[in-house]
Amino acid sequence: MPIENLQESAQKVAGLLNGIIHNGGFRLKFRAMSGNAVGEEEMPALMVEFMGPDATLLTQRKGELLRALEHMATQTLRLEPQEHYLLSFDALNFKAMEEQELRMAAETAAARVLETGMPYSFPPTHSRERRRLHMLFRDMEGVETASLGEGSERYLVVYPEGKTHLPAPIPAMPRRGGDRGERGDRGGRGDRRPGGFRRR
Repeated sequence: MPIENLQESAQKVAGLLNGIIHNGGFRLKFRAMSGNAVGEEEMPALMVEFMGPDATLLTQRKGELLRALEHMATQTLRLEPQEHYLLSFDALNFKAMEEQELRMAAETAAARVLETGMPYSFPPTHSRERRRLHMLFRDMEGVETASLGEGSERYLVVYPEGKTHLPAPIPAMPRRGGDRGERGDRGGRGDRRPGGFRRR
């Protein structure tokens, strides 16, 4: 579902960020831009780019603060979890570098699964990264994916195609806390939902 009124949404996000920047004493500026062409799937409709002396603070600890601001903005716009991709925050080209690393990790995992015939489990991560991984694997031959676990312990597993019955290795789990997981999302090649999710 697209953001119906981009201008109004951009104003709401700007109001939120101006308050945070002012009250927090951050040396930051930002600009809001409309995203990709209407009708394209899985791309942000509204993008916010940060700049200024404190922009590096946003990208530290794997972009923890950047994601926190992004999450607050999705709540302000009342986006459903499956719509969070419609809004994207970035600073210092962080998202592009992260995407490159994620793609390399996906290609390495797929090669390992095809070579060994055994599933591979990624460490637990946030829902946006799992969603992006599902999408990357959706276009790869011979593998399919599913998410297992709950909450902050939710992780993505790469299986040989047609062999999701195989036991998946359990990765090291983080401490309690983090984003809430969805039940039963699966990114098999036959799944037509955006991002490879199957919701029950």
